[in-house]
Amino acid sequence: MLSLILKKNFLIVVFLAWLGLVSCSNSNTQTSSTENQPTQADIKANPDKLVVALLPDESAATVIQNNKGLETYLENKLSKDIELFVSTDYSSMIEVASKGRLDLAYFGPLSYVLAKTKSNIEPFAALEKDGKTTYQALVIGNAESGIDSYEKIEGKVMAYGDQASTSSHLIPKSMLMEKGLKPGENYEEVFAGAHDAVAVAVANGKAQAGGLSKPIFTALVERGTIDKNKVIIIAESKPFPQYPWTMRSDLEPELKAQIQQAFLELEDEAILKPFKADGFQSITDEDYNVVRDLGKLLDLDFAELSK
Repeated sequence: MLSLILKKNFLIVVFLAWLGLVSCSNSNTQTSSTENQPTQADIKANPDKLVVALLPDESAATVIQNNKGLETYLENKLSKDIELFVSTDYSSMIEVASKGRLDLAYFGPLSYVLAKTKSNIEPFAALEKDGKTTYQALVIGNAESGIDSYEKIEGKVMAYGDQASTSSHLIPKSMLMEKGLKPGENYEEVFAGAHDAVAVAVANGKAQAGGLSKPIFTALVERGTIDKNKVIIIAESKPFPQYPWTMRSDLEPELKAQIQQAFLELEDEAILKPFKADGFQSITDEDYNVVRDLGKLLDLDFAELSK
């Protein structure tokens, strides 16, 4: 009887030991499997659909319609679905980019610098016009009021586009400051939201002066949106780096190369027309240090502007 009891106890011990080995084996297997899994940082994205963001320099409907050709071109070149996206303003676009929801984005120089501070993005191409990847901003005045010089802006309303805009805020504001004109002290500043809104406000006399991109102003005059006789060009800025195309840094390297190649090879005039460009050239982040330096000179709070 004692022998039978000992035998049963022995079998129980063996069985429990076997369970322990199996448990340890499973645990080790699961740990090994987890350790071998790639982290989020290691996973490179290759989505079936690419969200392509464009600046709200004009109304969203206009921007989308003008870029349908680009949408089709990228779909054919990349063999992916393309979704065009236009935010309500620059700050909203920067915020959406910071959440990783934009695969490609077309920023202004300043809005790119601001987005770069909070997003994992990289520039890969900038528009080229007449062999150059630079452009200029304008300070314009209302012709009826005779605003044809910096001095006459004193005490008047100066319209800018978006606070995060380079050519309709950063550059023209710096031009006025070089002439000793400071907002709140020498003139009243208002933000119209977009380049076309600035031009319209100045032409209609709702603002006596304004700042915007020279290529956009030229296009507005050519389209008849603005009567050039109602506006006076007070000054042109020095050249600044052009608007950059950016992409998420975590896209697959092969996809990133395909995207850049698609833009550098783009020659269709109808697709390039909305960008006022002859084509695109490669560009790097360092090309925009001049914008960062100008922001510091104006004592701009980049963190506040990017909100």
